[in-house]
Amino acid sequence: MDTLTYDKQGTIAIVALDRPRALNAYNVQMRDDLYEVLSAVRDDPEVAVLVLRGEGRAFCAGADLSEFGSAPSATIAQQVRWERDVWGLLLGLPQPCIAALHGHVLGSGMEIALCCDLRLAAPSAQFGLPETGLGFIPAAGATQTLPRTVPLGVALDMLMRGRRLSAQEAYDLGLVHQVVPEAMLLAEALALAQRLASQPQSALRLAKEAVVRGMDLSLDAGLELERRLALRVLAGQESWH
Repeated sequence: MDTLTYDKQGTIAIVALDRPRALNAYNVQMRDDLYEVLSAVRDDPEVAVLVLRGEGRAFCAGADLSEFGSAPSATIAQQVRWERDVWGLLLGLPQPCIAALHGHVLGSGMEIALCCDLRLAAPSAQFGLPETGLGFIPAAGATQTLPRTVPLGVALDMLMRGRRLSAQEAYDLGLVHQVVPEAMLLAEALALAQRLASQPQSALRLAKEAVVRGMDLSLDAGLELERRLALRVLAGQESWH
């Protein structure tokens, strides 16, 4: 693919954003490539865990301004968002997804990270959402996923005032689950992926489903969902939904 590399190591799929000269800026071609590869991951019964990473000096510096940064950027962004719903596809993956983050994690890059289940970061990682300063709002879910991940005040500060978080601040706020030396980032992400892949997959996938679907339910409805999914685990069913 032009903008990604894809590798499988046993039951672990590794997808790397691969536009290093552009700091892995998200463009239409990357959207198409991600949609293709995430669909393949979702449908591959051999893949137990997905790891997302970035080549070069950054995970992803945001949308490619040559495509998104001038009028009619908002129109283009919305069109790109809905033509191929990469974000919904990533959020709906039955497999656990780990993001290995370094350098710029901005705009679309942060939104990709927020769609993952677990996030590891190198000390160099910087998190931010610059969209409002450019005259538009995030178009890939950050207004919804960020306040579900960090305190509301922090989310509003990042969205409205452009606050950026260091890796340590992101860890302290629960946005990042672990900060590791940059030289060990991929190795730590793969070690975590291997631990997850070694667990009973039915229980792992259905526990993820219970959490993701339960976020939009009342407590009573969520508990009923948990009960039904627990019965699926006992029956050895792994299907998502």
